[in-house]
Amino acid sequence: MTEFFPDVPIIRYEGAASRNPLAFKHYNPDEVIEGQTLKDLLRFSVCYWHTFRGTGSDPFGAATLQRPWDDGSDSLENAVKRVRAAFEFITKLGAPFYCFHDRDVSPEGATLKESNRLLGEVAKALKEEQQKTGVRLLWGTANLFSHPRYMHGAATSCNADVFAYAAAQVKKAIEVTHALGGVNYVFWGGREGYMNLYNTNMKRELDHLARFMHMAVDHARAIGFKGQFLFEPKPKEPTKHQYDFDAAACLNFLRANGLIDKVKLNLETNHATLAGHTMMHELEYARIQGALGSIDANTGDLLLGWDTDQFPTDIYLTTQCMLVILEQKGLAPGGVNFDAKVRRESFEPIDLFHAHIGGMDAFARGAKIAAAIRKDNVLADFVKKRYRSYDEGIGRRIEEGSVSFADLEKYMLEKGACAPNESGRQEMLENIVNQYL
Repeated sequence: MTEFFPDVPIIRYEGAASRNPLAFKHYNPDEVIEGQTLKDLLRFSVCYWHTFRGTGSDPFGAATLQRPWDDGSDSLENAVKRVRAAFEFITKLGAPFYCFHDRDVSPEGATLKESNRLLGEVAKALKEEQQKTGVRLLWGTANLFSHPRYMHGAATSCNADVFAYAAAQVKKAIEVTHALGGVNYVFWGGREGYMNLYNTNMKRELDHLARFMHMAVDHARAIGFKGQFLFEPKPKEPTKHQYDFDAAACLNFLRANGLIDKVKLNLETNHATLAGHTMMHELEYARIQGALGSIDANTGDLLLGWDTDQFPTDIYLTTQCMLVILEQKGLAPGGVNFDAKVRRESFEPIDLFHAHIGGMDAFARGAKIAAAIRKDNVLADFVKKRYRSYDEGIGRRIEEGSVSFADLEKYMLEKGACAPNESGRQEMLENIVNQYL
């Protein structure tokens, strides 16, 4: 049997003192954090697109990444060979899940019928590898942005035939996800937005997007798919404005169109920062509304204004993520998917291992630090005390909805002045968090 990474052993946990670059220093899958093993809490996933289809090309330079198993062709044979390499990598890394777009794993045919046939053939190889290795599919999705037919969008296209083609493509992607035991399906609107409002009917486009998502959910349920549907925010790039701008915009869209009980959110750090938010903000906004489903784990370079999809190595970032995720008691059936790519200059296959090991260790450290902060209640106690005026008296009546503006006016006329404000102690709390790091 061909071995695609012959110089790389199975990656093991060796502890913080290890200097072995091909070993975990902090990610011990069997370590228990707040009642869950790290493996079950983090549910790490390897993305197929960047990891096995990325070439290292950019707008200013050609491909650089060395992938000896890939001949660069769109043949079915090459796609199947790529599957074998991918599962060897995922297995040696020890990640329990992977994710894909339909066009990542399978070439596009000359017709929809041919594309579906090819995807079906590759799905057989994927299922075979899943059964052999125990690696599972976290989620599937469809690429509705790369082909020129989607230049005006897919579900929001001004061309009804394009809408229909996209629907057929998603139908097949959902069926393959279901057949492979996927536990989520993701909507990511790569080109669902606009470049200029002069030529855009925004209401019709949003109505069409809602109709599309309803049809997708209805078909999934009709074929017995019981997995979770996820909607992924991204503010811009490639369009000037995308309809899935951030968590707030997505949740507003879902509520307005009767989808809030059918679809949750898949949140990404780099998309959060492009929208002008922190990842912790997006996670918490989704969590408090019962809509945090899964995350794409990466980071962006704050000096660059685009989606750089770098691997997460910032322990502050992963700690902040895990404070929210632990509050929710995990992400299942979602997970932590590394929607991240090695740099163009990190061109050797072994760099894929270094990148993922670093990301997995960073999230494991973040989980342990967040758990320690939560155990000591240093943040929770301060926040509880800060809002204590709402626990009784007029504050409780405000939260219960048992007072009117007139009641509050009467209360303040009688009291005469507000109780004095107290310091928010931001710097003290930041110092306390630093102590745990």
